[in-house]
Amino acid sequence: MDNASIASGFRDLSTALLADACLRNDIPVRMAPAGIRPLLPRTRLAGRVLPARHSGSVDVFLEAMGSAQPGDVLVIDNAGRTDEACIGDLVVLEAGACGLAGLVVWGLHRDTADLESIGIPVFSYGACSSGPRRLDPQSPVALLSARFGDFLVGREDMVFADADGVVFAPAPGGAELLELAASISRRERDQATLVGQGRTLRQQLRFEEYLGRRAGDASYTFRRHLRHLGGAIEE
Repeated sequence: MDNASIASGFRDLSTALLADACLRNDIPVRMAPAGIRPLLPRTRLAGRVLPARHSGSVDVFLEAMGSAQPGDVLVIDNAGRTDEACIGDLVVLEAGACGLAGLVVWGLHRDTADLESIGIPVFSYGACSSGPRRLDPQSPVALLSARFGDFLVGREDMVFADADGVVFAPAPGGAELLELAASISRRERDQATLVGQGRTLRQQLRFEEYLGRRAGDASYTFRRHLRHLGGAIEE
């Protein structure tokens, strides 16, 4: 999928729905470690991953931007460090100048007031006044992949970010994944409407029937029951 299609497909969705769609399609749910937040409220972001591993200097970001496509998202691996900020106003300005949709950082940012004025979406784990005081050797795969928590992401991945967090998914099959997330969203909206009309979620999901079947078959899980009904709540 190209960046325009990814952004358009995510417009009315959420990372929660994308995570549910991954689960439904037996795709490993790759989420950023808890705590990542958008710099500006109600910020949303979606696009192809442009990876970069930070080793103490911004040159890796500038090098990565040299191969960027409009709408890419710079995904920065700073190993979740809390002793330094790895991006600031100049890097974010340059990201906007080369057409990036935004930045997702496994680490911290600085120049918060300037970043708020710039307005380009930035997701990070918070602010730190100090930039790097180190300069480590650059990894030979610094521009090929980025670690984010317990997993790696690269150019073959998409990234989705909103107030609930950040989810990564493989770009191959991305259109089908987004459509599945949209179908889950439609089911949830229909269920919410029915609750508002007086039909409880327990009634819609035939919860008493589930309890009866579970009593006779311990392997009959609620998720299996939901898939049988085509109902949404856990996926």
